[in-house]
Amino acid sequence: MIAVANQKGGVGKTTTSVNIAAALSMHGQRVLVVDLDPQGNASTALATEHRGDVPDVYQVLVDDLPMVEIVKQVPEMPNLYCAPATIDLAGAEIELVSLVAREARLRRALAAYEAEFDYIVIDCPPSLGLLTVNALVAAEEVMIPIQCEYYALEGLGQLLRNVDLIKAHLNPALRLSTIVLTMYDGRTRLASQVADEVRSHFGETVLKTVIPRSVRLSEAPSYGQSVMTYDPGSSGAMAYMDAAREIAHRATVA
Repeated sequence: MIAVANQKGGVGKTTTSVNIAAALSMHGQRVLVVDLDPQGNASTALATEHRGDVPDVYQVLVDDLPMVEIVKQVPEMPNLYCAPATIDLAGAEIELVSLVAREARLRRALAAYEAEFDYIVIDCPPSLGLLTVNALVAAEEVMIPIQCEYYALEGLGQLLRNVDLIKAHLNPALRLSTIVLTMYDGRTRLASQVADEVRSHFGETVLKTVIPRSVRLSEAPSYGQSVMTYDPGSSGAMAYMDAAREIAHRATVA
Protein backbone atom coordinates (compact mmCIF):
# COMPACT_ATOMS: atom_id res chain seq x y z
CA MET A 1 0.00 0.00 0.00
CA ILE A 2 1.57 3.25 -1.19
CA ALA A 3 0.63 6.79 -0.10
CA VAL A 4 1.59 9.39 -2.72
CA ALA A 5 2.19 12.53 -0.68
CA ASN A 6 3.66 16.03 -0.88
CA GLN A 7 1.98 19.01 0.74
CA LYS A 8 3.06 21.22 -2.16
CA GLY A 9 0.44 21.45 -4.88
CA GLY A 10 1.24 21.06 -8.56
CA VAL A 11 4.08 18.55 -8.20
CA GLY A 12 2.38 15.74 -10.11
CA LYS A 13 0.90 13.72 -7.21
CA THR A 14 -2.33 12.78 -8.94
CA THR A 15 -0.66 12.30 -12.33
CA THR A 16 1.86 9.98 -10.68
CA SER A 17 -0.76 8.07 -8.65
CA VAL A 18 -3.02 7.47 -11.64
CA ASN A 19 -0.36 6.58 -14.18
CA ILE A 20 1.75 4.34 -11.93
CA ALA A 21 -1.47 2.53 -10.96
CA ALA A 22 -2.55 2.21 -14.61
CA ALA A 23 0.89 0.94 -15.66
CA LEU A 24 0.97 -1.65 -12.85
CA SER A 25 -2.54 -2.82 -13.80
CA MET A 26 -1.41 -3.23 -17.43
CA HIS A 27 1.29 -5.59 -16.15
CA GLY A 28 -1.47 -7.83 -14.78
CA GLN A 29 -1.51 -6.51 -11.19
CA ARG A 30 -4.84 -5.77 -9.49
CA VAL A 31 -4.62 -2.13 -8.40
CA LEU A 32 -6.90 0.14 -6.37
CA VAL A 33 -6.54 3.93 -6.43
CA VAL A 34 -7.99 5.61 -3.32
CA ASP A 35 -8.74 9.25 -4.12
CA LEU A 36 -8.22 11.13 -0.87
CA ASP A 37 -8.18 14.62 -2.41
CA PRO A 38 -11.50 16.55 -2.20
CA GLN A 39 -10.80 17.95 -5.68
CA GLY A 40 -11.37 14.43 -7.01
CA ASN A 41 -8.83 14.73 -9.82
CA ALA A 42 -7.78 11.08 -9.66
CA SER A 43 -11.45 10.05 -9.93
CA THR A 44 -11.82 12.31 -13.00
CA ALA A 45 -8.70 10.87 -14.63
CA LEU A 46 -10.00 7.34 -14.07
CA ALA A 47 -13.48 8.14 -15.48
CA THR A 48 -15.07 7.32 -12.10
CA GLU A 49 -18.28 9.17 -11.28
CA HIS A 50 -17.82 11.51 -8.30
CA ARG A 51 -20.73 13.93 -8.14
CA GLY A 52 -22.01 14.93 -4.71
CA ASP A 53 -24.54 12.10 -4.39
CA VAL A 54 -22.15 9.25 -5.28
CA PRO A 55 -20.98 7.13 -2.31
CA ASP A 56 -17.34 8.08 -1.76
CA VAL A 57 -14.34 7.96 0.57
CA TYR A 58 -15.99 10.57 2.81
CA GLN A 59 -18.75 8.12 3.78
CA VAL A 60 -16.17 5.40 4.38
CA LEU A 61 -14.16 7.61 6.76
CA VAL A 62 -16.99 9.41 8.55
CA ASP A 63 -20.00 7.06 8.32
CA ASP A 64 -18.21 3.68 8.34
CA LEU A 65 -19.58 2.67 4.92
CA PRO A 66 -17.69 -0.48 3.80
CA MET A 67 -15.01 0.29 1.21
CA VAL A 68 -16.41 -2.42 -1.10
CA GLU A 69 -19.57 -0.33 -1.58
CA ILE A 70 -17.80 2.63 -3.17
CA VAL A 71 -15.08 0.99 -5.29
CA LYS A 72 -15.70 1.02 -9.06
CA GLN A 73 -13.82 -0.70 -11.86
CA VAL A 74 -12.17 1.77 -14.24
CA PRO A 75 -13.72 1.55 -17.74
CA GLU A 76 -11.70 -0.54 -20.20
CA MET A 77 -9.03 -1.26 -17.55
CA PRO A 78 -10.02 -4.68 -16.14
CA ASN A 79 -7.39 -4.72 -13.34
CA LEU A 80 -7.78 -1.11 -12.21
CA TYR A 81 -10.26 0.12 -9.59
CA CYS A 82 -11.00 3.51 -8.02
CA ALA A 83 -12.46 4.61 -4.68
CA PRO A 84 -13.75 8.08 -5.64
CA ALA A 85 -13.67 11.37 -3.74
CA THR A 86 -16.42 14.00 -3.90
CA ILE A 87 -16.28 17.57 -2.65
CA ASP A 88 -17.87 16.28 0.62
CA LEU A 89 -14.40 15.08 1.55
CA ALA A 90 -13.39 18.70 2.15
CA GLY A 91 -15.48 18.58 5.34
CA ALA A 92 -13.94 15.34 6.53
CA GLU A 93 -10.89 17.09 8.03
CA ILE A 94 -13.18 18.83 10.55
CA GLU A 95 -15.59 15.94 11.13
CA LEU A 96 -12.80 13.44 11.76
CA VAL A 97 -11.49 15.49 14.69
CA SER A 98 -14.22 14.27 17.07
CA LEU A 99 -14.21 10.61 15.96
CA VAL A 100 -12.61 7.71 17.82
CA ALA A 101 -9.23 6.58 16.40
CA ARG A 102 -9.55 9.34 13.82
CA GLU A 103 -6.05 8.75 12.37
CA ALA A 104 -6.68 5.06 11.66
CA ARG A 105 -10.09 5.12 9.99
CA LEU A 106 -8.77 4.59 6.47
CA ARG A 107 -6.52 1.76 7.65
CA ARG A 108 -9.49 0.05 9.28
CA ALA A 109 -11.62 0.49 6.15
CA LEU A 110 -8.94 -0.98 3.89
CA ALA A 111 -7.93 -3.83 6.22
CA ALA A 112 -10.97 -5.90 5.28
CA TYR A 113 -10.40 -5.30 1.60
CA GLU A 114 -6.69 -5.08 0.85
CA ALA A 115 -6.25 -8.82 0.19
CA GLU A 116 -8.21 -8.27 -3.06
CA PHE A 117 -5.39 -6.17 -4.54
CA ASP A 118 -1.70 -6.43 -5.35
CA TYR A 119 -1.26 -2.67 -4.94
CA ILE A 120 -3.29 0.09 -3.28
CA VAL A 121 -2.23 3.63 -4.26
CA ILE A 122 -3.56 6.49 -2.10
CA ASP A 123 -3.59 9.92 -3.74
CA CYS A 124 -3.19 12.43 -0.88
CA PRO A 125 -4.41 16.04 -0.84
CA PRO A 126 -1.81 18.86 -0.95
CA SER A 127 -1.76 19.36 2.83
CA LEU A 128 -0.54 17.65 5.99
CA GLY A 129 -3.99 17.46 7.62
CA LEU A 130 -5.97 14.49 8.90
CA LEU A 131 -6.64 13.04 5.43
CA THR A 132 -2.92 12.76 4.71
CA VAL A 133 -2.33 11.40 8.23
CA ASN A 134 -4.96 8.71 7.54
CA ALA A 135 -3.15 7.78 4.32
CA LEU A 136 0.22 7.56 6.11
CA VAL A 137 -1.23 5.44 8.93
CA ALA A 138 -2.81 3.05 6.39
CA ALA A 139 0.18 2.72 4.04
CA GLU A 140 3.40 0.71 4.26
CA GLU A 141 5.22 2.99 1.84
CA VAL A 142 5.37 6.68 1.02
CA MET A 143 6.10 7.85 -2.51
CA ILE A 144 7.00 11.54 -2.87
CA PRO A 145 6.84 13.23 -6.27
CA ILE A 146 9.29 16.14 -6.49
CA GLN A 147 9.16 18.53 -9.41
CA CYS A 148 12.46 19.48 -11.04
CA GLU A 149 12.02 23.18 -10.43
CA TYR A 150 13.25 25.92 -8.12
CA TYR A 151 12.18 25.41 -4.45
CA ALA A 152 11.66 21.69 -5.15
CA LEU A 153 12.91 20.64 -1.71
CA GLU A 154 11.18 23.43 0.19
CA GLY A 155 8.66 22.06 2.67
CA LEU A 156 9.94 18.52 2.25
CA GLY A 157 11.52 18.54 5.72
CA GLN A 158 8.08 19.05 7.28
CA LEU A 159 6.64 16.08 5.36
CA LEU A 160 9.58 13.86 6.35
CA ARG A 161 9.19 14.91 10.02
CA ASN A 162 5.50 13.93 9.83
CA VAL A 163 6.44 10.57 8.32
CA ASP A 164 8.88 10.01 11.21
CA LEU A 165 6.26 11.02 13.81
CA ILE A 166 3.66 8.66 12.34
CA LYS A 167 6.25 5.89 12.16
CA ALA A 168 7.12 6.45 15.83
CA HIS A 169 3.58 6.69 17.20
CA LEU A 170 1.00 5.22 14.83
CA ASN A 171 2.49 3.05 12.08
CA PRO A 172 5.92 1.47 12.72
CA ALA A 173 5.79 -0.28 9.31
CA LEU A 174 5.81 3.03 7.38
CA ARG A 175 8.87 3.84 5.26
CA LEU A 176 9.85 6.34 2.60
CA SER A 177 10.33 3.91 -0.28
CA THR A 178 10.29 6.03 -3.43
CA ILE A 179 10.99 9.53 -4.67
CA VAL A 180 10.00 10.24 -8.26
CA LEU A 181 11.32 13.27 -10.15
CA THR A 182 8.52 14.90 -12.18
CA MET A 183 8.22 17.71 -14.74
CA TYR A 184 11.79 17.18 -15.89
CA ASP A 185 12.80 19.48 -18.74
CA GLY A 186 16.05 18.18 -20.19
CA ARG A 187 16.70 21.49 -21.98
CA THR A 188 17.28 23.40 -18.73
CA ARG A 189 20.27 23.31 -16.45
CA LEU A 190 18.00 23.88 -13.46
CA ALA A 191 16.22 20.54 -13.97
CA SER A 192 19.46 18.55 -13.96
CA GLN A 193 20.76 20.54 -10.96
CA VAL A 194 17.58 19.79 -8.97
CA ALA A 195 17.75 16.11 -10.00
CA ASP A 196 21.39 15.92 -8.85
CA GLU A 197 20.56 17.64 -5.56
CA VAL A 198 17.64 15.27 -4.84
CA ARG A 199 19.78 12.23 -5.71
CA SER A 200 22.62 13.40 -3.46
CA HIS A 201 20.11 13.84 -0.58
CA PHE A 202 18.13 10.64 -1.04
CA GLY A 203 20.36 8.25 -3.02
CA GLU A 204 18.76 4.94 -3.98
CA THR A 205 15.30 6.04 -2.84
CA VAL A 206 15.05 8.13 -6.04
CA LEU A 207 13.79 6.24 -9.11
CA LYS A 208 16.25 6.15 -12.01
CA THR A 209 13.36 6.99 -14.33
CA VAL A 210 12.49 10.69 -14.49
CA ILE A 211 9.08 11.90 -15.66
CA PRO A 212 9.37 14.53 -18.40
CA ARG A 213 7.25 17.64 -18.86
CA SER A 214 4.60 16.50 -21.31
CA VAL A 215 1.50 18.06 -22.81
CA ARG A 216 -0.02 14.58 -23.13
CA LEU A 217 0.20 14.06 -19.36
CA SER A 218 -1.83 17.24 -18.79
CA GLU A 219 -4.37 16.46 -21.53
CA ALA A 220 -5.20 12.86 -20.60
CA PRO A 221 -7.36 13.53 -17.48
CA SER A 222 -9.72 15.81 -19.43
CA TYR A 223 -10.57 12.75 -21.54
CA GLY A 224 -11.16 10.64 -18.42
CA GLN A 225 -8.06 8.58 -19.10
CA SER A 226 -4.58 7.90 -17.82
CA VAL A 227 -1.86 8.74 -20.31
CA MET A 228 -1.34 4.97 -20.68
CA THR A 229 -4.50 4.64 -22.75
CA TYR A 230 -4.71 8.22 -24.03
CA ASP A 231 -1.34 8.16 -25.79
CA PRO A 232 0.66 5.00 -25.00
CA GLY A 233 3.54 6.04 -27.27
CA SER A 234 4.09 9.45 -25.64
CA SER A 235 7.20 10.22 -23.61
CA GLY A 236 5.09 10.59 -20.44
CA ALA A 237 3.42 7.19 -20.87
CA MET A 238 6.72 5.43 -21.54
CA ALA A 239 8.34 7.13 -18.53
CA TYR A 240 5.52 6.04 -16.19
CA MET A 241 5.66 2.52 -17.62
CA ASP A 242 9.41 2.41 -16.84
CA ALA A 243 8.79 3.88 -13.36
CA ALA A 244 6.14 1.21 -12.65
CA ARG A 245 8.58 -1.52 -13.76
CA GLU A 246 11.18 -0.10 -11.37
CA ILE A 247 8.67 -0.04 -8.49
CA ALA A 248 7.53 -3.62 -9.22
CA HIS A 249 11.16 -4.78 -9.45
CA ARG A 250 12.00 -3.14 -6.10
CA ALA A 251 8.99 -4.87 -4.52
CA THR A 252 10.23 -8.30 -5.66
CA VAL A 253 13.77 -7.61 -4.42
CA ALA A 254 12.65 -6.18 -1.06
